[in-house]
Amino acid sequence: VPAAVLGSALLRRPAALGAAAARCAPARDSHGPARQGHGSSKAASLHWTGERAVSVLLLGLLPAAYLCPGPAVDYSLAAALTLHGHWGLGQVITDYVHGDVPNRVANVGLYVLSALTFAGLCHFNYHDVGICKAVAMLWSL
Repeated sequence: VPAAVLGSALLRRPAALGAAAARCAPARDSHGPARQGHGSSKAASLHWTGERAVSVLLLGLLPAAYLCPGPAVDYSLAAALTLHGHWGLGQVITDYVHGDVPNRVANVGLYVLSALTFAGLCHFNYHDVGICKAVAMLWSL
């Protein structure tokens, strides 16, 4: 049996698994095209790129926090962690909160929570030891 034929046969999904996947598929795809009035596919693409950029930034900030802790890294961590959490919880709201009024209430609550989180982390960085030093103190226990 030629390798190309065997390879393509192995990559095909069996019919039974395809039917089972179709039954288990979510009724709504949160990563599908934008709903009417909720932006364009260009905006969704930029949002997705921004999410990936913040994730990569966080990966770089973690070693930076260990190697050169200071106010710049503390405030960068505060902003990146807050934004990362805001977008993550926003996806939870998109997936699990249905209806116009509950969705609006949940989104307002998310914005309040994100603003308070960022303000609290900035307050902690300015008036206390900062995120980097606090984590170092926890590790020294």
